[in-house]
Amino acid sequence: MKVLVPIKRVVDYNVKVRVKADNSGVDLANVKMAMNPFCEIAVEEAVRLKEKGVVTEIVAVSIGPKAAQEQLRTAMALGADRSILVETDEEAQPLGIAKALKAIVDEEKPELVILGKQAIDGDNNQTGQMLAALTGMPQGTFASEVNVADGKVKVTREIDGGLQTVELSLPAVVTTDLRLNEPRYASLPNIMKAKKKPLDVKAPADLGVDLAPRVTTEKVEMPPERSAGVKVGSVDELVDKLKNEAKVI
Repeated sequence: MKVLVPIKRVVDYNVKVRVKADNSGVDLANVKMAMNPFCEIAVEEAVRLKEKGVVTEIVAVSIGPKAAQEQLRTAMALGADRSILVETDEEAQPLGIAKALKAIVDEEKPELVILGKQAIDGDNNQTGQMLAALTGMPQGTFASEVNVADGKVKVTREIDGGLQTVELSLPAVVTTDLRLNEPRYASLPNIMKAKKKPLDVKAPADLGVDLAPRVTTEKVEMPPERSAGVKVGSVDELVDKLKNEAKVI
């Protein structure tokens, strides 16, 4: 059984992002980049399925700049067998990414696609659903538990009212939520081995897809700074401030 795991290169979640001086976007100069945390969870789940003997091959794929090879090497150090980079300097957006992944799915014919529910840069939460629609595969989103058996995958989903379990026929698309697992760290020997694993580089034209952005960012701004809080001496003073200053009651 082959699993395809799409991953994305994003600003490391520990970095405090800065806005460019012209407000055209986020300043990425000299900023540490890393694999999207939800993608790490997807890789970990695929590796665990392989350790259980359910999966035989894990293929990591990314759509992005040449530098995204670093994140693909990380995925291979964590347990992916090989990887594919669709190299582009365009701003990759959900629909374009989904179209590129659909072309990869047509070539690779995986029985399961596991990807993060969203990326921490755009927070779009769209690519998995769009990929499922384009390929005609059933989808299980926001997965907190995944079980594969007898040609089907059972996905426990986190929803507003609690948990929902759906059973999907393979091939299928699954998007991962935070509580699905805790990703492992790559060991030094595996990092060294990952350097020798195959990494195939393709151009969007090779897949017959156009990754030109459909949405234009007009302006990016930092959120306004919050004013400092104040201590009140009594309940009456609190009520007075809520009524006359905050005007919320």
